[in-house]
Amino acid sequence: MRTHGLHPWLPRVGGMRERERRVLVVEDEPTIAESVAARLRAEGFTVDIARDGPAAVAAAGSIRPDVVVLDVMLPGFDGLEVCRRIQAERPVPVLMLTARDDETDVLVGLGVGADDYLTKPFSIRELAARVHALLRRVERARADGAAPIVLGELEVNPAERRVRLAGVEVHLTPTEFDLLVHLASRPRAVQPRVRLLAEIWGWGEAAGTRTVDSHVKALRRKLGADLIRTVHGVGYALEISEVAS
Repeated sequence: MRTHGLHPWLPRVGGMRERERRVLVVEDEPTIAESVAARLRAEGFTVDIARDGPAAVAAAGSIRPDVVVLDVMLPGFDGLEVCRRIQAERPVPVLMLTARDDETDVLVGLGVGADDYLTKPFSIRELAARVHALLRRVERARADGAAPIVLGELEVNPAERRVRLAGVEVHLTPTEFDLLVHLASRPRAVQPRVRLLAEIWGWGEAAGTRTVDSHVKALRRKLGADLIRTVHGVGYALEISEVAS
């Protein structure tokens, strides 16, 4: 089942009208789904709703949303599997909703490609703010138009949001990409976890740094275990044996 919502106004950037952004809400509890959809429609988004895992994957492939709000517990197959499948198709920011505050569950969600999470019960206002923050981060990176970063066999193109390793394109989620750009812009320099958490996620230290650790683990899995060096008790540094001139 899908619900579409249109709002008469669109957000403005630099005085110009911006195309309306599309959010896919994946939630099997009708009250929660409709409450989230209503708030996001009021914020100027077009909203589609999917009620189970298979419907969510199909909707993500057909409507190509700008953001996905994804519950973990779903009929058919769970939100973790939905996240794996949609991220394998194309990078899209995912805000995961979980009924449990178990750290392991959160880390598993981040490990399969989620960019952010909220634990139920949550504030609808905070959810909308998180959706806006995810979009701003992706769009700001695209608008920066930074030159490609070439470090040995690693090439990172911020403007196109593409990564190649030894000439082969590597699929990263939006947050994985942002983290890699931040580290690659300062090769070999140690970046404290709390700074990464603040600059990439916009969170304070109280939010905990396990989120950073989970995304670093994902980058190592996709780009090689030796790419990022851990400085115990401090943070991480990108290690490239040969820097291209």
